[in-house]
Amino acid sequence: MSTLFTPLALRTVTLPNRVALAPMCQYSAGPDGLPTGWHLVHLGTRAVGGAGLVLTEATAVVPEGRITPQDTGLWSDAHVDAWRPVTAFVAAHGSVPAVQLAHAGFKASTYRPWAPRRGGVPDAEGGWTPVGPGGEPFVPDYRVPTALDEAGIARVVESFGAAAARAVDAGFAAVEIHAAHGYLLHEFLSPLTNHRDDAWGGDRTGRMRLTLDVARAVRAAVGEDVPVLARISATDWVDGGWTVEDSVALAAELAGAGVDLVDCSSGGASATASVPVGPGYQVPLAARVRREAGVATGAVGLIVEPEQAEAIVAAGEADLVLLGRELLRDPYWPHRAAAKLGAAAAWPVQYTRAL
Repeated sequence: MSTLFTPLALRTVTLPNRVALAPMCQYSAGPDGLPTGWHLVHLGTRAVGGAGLVLTEATAVVPEGRITPQDTGLWSDAHVDAWRPVTAFVAAHGSVPAVQLAHAGFKASTYRPWAPRRGGVPDAEGGWTPVGPGGEPFVPDYRVPTALDEAGIARVVESFGAAAARAVDAGFAAVEIHAAHGYLLHEFLSPLTNHRDDAWGGDRTGRMRLTLDVARAVRAAVGEDVPVLARISATDWVDGGWTVEDSVALAAELAGAGVDLVDCSSGGASATASVPVGPGYQVPLAARVRREAGVATGAVGLIVEPEQAEAIVAAGEADLVLLGRELLRDPYWPHRAAAKLGAAAAWPVQYTRAL
């Protein structure tokens, strides 16, 4: 039997298989971060295609937490209403709808990738002043952030919890905390970007404090039944930065704070990191965190072949594989992979004439 196509239970939620749609920004939200028909079709198609877990893009917990003005959000009841058709469709087609809650920190207020300009979006074009652990921009052409004070940090924690409660109301069956890729929580974790000397910086314990406070707030908001995931950058790929050893320590603390699965990505805190990109290059990070922290993990990064994904899960390197670009290329990859691996492929009845 295929291990990849066995169920995965997380609290009271059971994923039908171990294939997840990785969170990928679509930069296609309507005014004020509301999801649109694009999100219904994009996420719904991956549910029809057989992904066991369908994660949204990075969805901001506050307006200033968006990466671009075209990112989705979940900071108001209007967002709850807008997300409900999406979650209902995903669930009706056998997948588990999940939202990735995020705050972009000093990477906020930037142009989307296909815009004719790069860098920070000015106020006159709908931009805003971002926030971060300090007052330095990520790169020179990004906007200069305001360093968060105690009240600002408290608002971040509160906003993650409030957004998590709205997520449940909107029909999401699981919530992921985005603490990776150089966004706000990762900015506080990494010594490359957190130079504070107060209780929110300094040693690893201080730098982990915000992420752990957010995890506890999210767990309290969603209750005991809803799975909580956390995406981390398991290494910065830079000397003197966040390391996989740090990630093992963080993952163990996250588990204690109520996180059920750690989604192991990498990088993002440095624009000059040398990343050894290749097929499955981040899988060893997920394997080490799983082994040493004793927590379920997800593996992501150039996982493209069914046999490759099967081997990762069957060998116990991760409990789940998250596919990004491969599911953009082929939304029906899970069904095709199931057939190739000899597992049952539950194609929609509307499409069975193609078999």
